[in-house]
Amino acid sequence: MKKIHIYDTTLRDGMQAEGVSLSLAGKLRIAAKLDEFGVDYIEGGFAASNPKDMEFFSEVKKRRWKNARVAAFGSTRRANTPIGEDHGTKQILAADTKVATIFGKSWRLQVSDVLRTSENENLAMIGDTVRCLKEHGREVIYDAEHFFDGYKDSPEFALRTLKAAAENGADALVLCDTRGGSLPHEIFEITSAVAKAFPLRIGIHCHNDAEMAVANSIESVRGGAIHVQGTINGFGERCGNANLCSIIPCLGIKMGLDLGKINFKELANISRFVDMLLNVAHDRRLPYVGESAFAHKAGMHVNAVEKNPASFEHIAPEQVGNERRILVSELAGGSNVLLKAVQMGFEMSRSSPQVKEVLSHLEQLEQKGYEFEGADASFKILIQKVLKKHRPFFELLGFRVAVEKRGPAEPCYSEAIIKVKIGNAVEHCVAEGDGPVNALDGALRLALKKFYPAIDKVSLTDYHVRIIDPEEATAAKTRVLIEASDGTDSWGTVGVSGNIIEASWEALVDSVEYKLFKDEENKKAQRGKGPEAQRKKTEAGS
Repeated sequence: MKKIHIYDTTLRDGMQAEGVSLSLAGKLRIAAKLDEFGVDYIEGGFAASNPKDMEFFSEVKKRRWKNARVAAFGSTRRANTPIGEDHGTKQILAADTKVATIFGKSWRLQVSDVLRTSENENLAMIGDTVRCLKEHGREVIYDAEHFFDGYKDSPEFALRTLKAAAENGADALVLCDTRGGSLPHEIFEITSAVAKAFPLRIGIHCHNDAEMAVANSIESVRGGAIHVQGTINGFGERCGNANLCSIIPCLGIKMGLDLGKINFKELANISRFVDMLLNVAHDRRLPYVGESAFAHKAGMHVNAVEKNPASFEHIAPEQVGNERRILVSELAGGSNVLLKAVQMGFEMSRSSPQVKEVLSHLEQLEQKGYEFEGADASFKILIQKVLKKHRPFFELLGFRVAVEKRGPAEPCYSEAIIKVKIGNAVEHCVAEGDGPVNALDGALRLALKKFYPAIDKVSLTDYHVRIIDPEEATAAKTRVLIEASDGTDSWGTVGVSGNIIEASWEALVDSVEYKLFKDEENKKAQRGKGPEAQRKKTEAGS
C-alpha cells in the first residue's frame, strides 16, 4: 500500500477566502498545530506576495518540526524573462524552505488569454523554473493549474506541460481543478490516464465551486493520486478548497489507506482551533467534526443509538475526536431525556418517574417557545428543578433598565439598576452598558461578585435573538440564546418572553447559576479525591 501524502495549504490558499486573515503569530500557531496533527506538508505562503509571508518563512527556520515539511509557494518565471532575473524565483529561493511548490499553465486558453505568450514559451517557463529550483536543492512540487480544463480542451498540450516539469526534475505533479467545475467521473478518468503516463508522485488539488472538491479528491486517489492538497474546514477563494477534515477520515478510516502519522483523534480539535484563530463561527453541520455531525434528535433514532450506535452513526465519533450529542426537543422521547440526563451526570433509570416528569416539563416549555438544543445549561437546571436539587444562589428583588437618547447625534445611553438578595444580604447596584442587556449583565455581576468571585471569569461569547411568532409584530414573543465561557468550558442558556429584556434576564440567570453549580460540583469531586476521602473509602472497603 502506497502512503498518501497530506499537503495542507490553509496558510496560503485558505487565506484567499473572503473575510479571513491571520497575523504572523496566528500563522505560526496553526503551522505548529498542523505539524502535531501529522500532515506531511505545510504550505506557508506565496513567497513573492507580501512581507508577512517572507517573515513567516524566516521564523519557521528557527523551529523544529516533528512531521511536516514547510513549502514556499510561487509561480513559473515570467514570460520572456531569463530565470536568473525572475523576481518570483528569487523570492522562492530566498524563503529558504526545503520544499518549493510552483504553479504553471496547463490550459491553452490561459496561455493565450492570460499569459499572452506562446505555447512553447509556456513550456520553457515550466522547465526553466523547475530545473533552477532543483539545482538549488529543493524538493519541487509542480501544481498544474487548470489541468482538468486544459486536458478536456487538449489532452496533448496538457500532458506536454507535465512532461516539461517531469523532465526537469519535478518530484510531484499535482493536477489542479482550479475552477472547481469538474465532476468525479472526469477526475477519475483523467487522473488514471496521467498516473499511467508518468512514474512520478501524482497529486490532486481541488476547488469546491460545484461542491465536488472532497468527492473529486477521493476519486483522484482512486485513479492513482497519492498526494492530496486541501485546507482545514475547506477555506479558500470563492466556494473554497477541498476540505481536509472530510478527506482525511474518508481516506484513512473509510478506505483504510496509509496516511502516515495523522492523528485522527485530533481532527475535530484542529478544525475548531483554526476557526477560533480566524475568528469564524464553527460550522456545526460540518461532516465528521461539526457539533451536529453525531447529534441525534428524533426519539426513535436515539432509542436505536442507545441499543447500537452503528444503527445511525457511520463511524464512532471518538475516532475523529468528536462526541455524540443527544438533543432534547418536542421530537424527543424518553430515550433522549434519559441519555441526556446520564451524559450530564444524573442517575436515572428508564423506569424512573423523573424521566416522564422532565419530558412533560420540556413539552410545556417548548409550547411557550423555549428551545433547548443549544441550551444544555438551561436543560441541566430544568432537570435539577425536577429532581428537587436546584438551589438558587440569589433571589431577584427587582430590576429597572433605562434607555435614553440624549440628542440626534448621540448614541443611546443604557443603565440598569438591580436589587438582589444573597442569603441575608441585599445588594443594590447600578451599571451602564453599550445596550440594555449589557447594562443588566454588568449590574448583576456587580451585585454578585463579592459573594461569588468566580463569575468574573465568565464572559458572554454570543447572543442570539429569535422572534417566535412574527405575525404578532412588535408584540411577538422573543427567544434569547446566550453562549458563555469561563475559559475552560462553554455553555448555552435560553430565555423566552414577550419582553426581550426579561427573556435576556432568564438566560443570564441560568448562565450565572450554571457556572456556580459547576464550580460546586468540581469542588465536591476534588474533595472526593483527597487523602481523607480515599482513607475512608479504603476503610469502608475493608
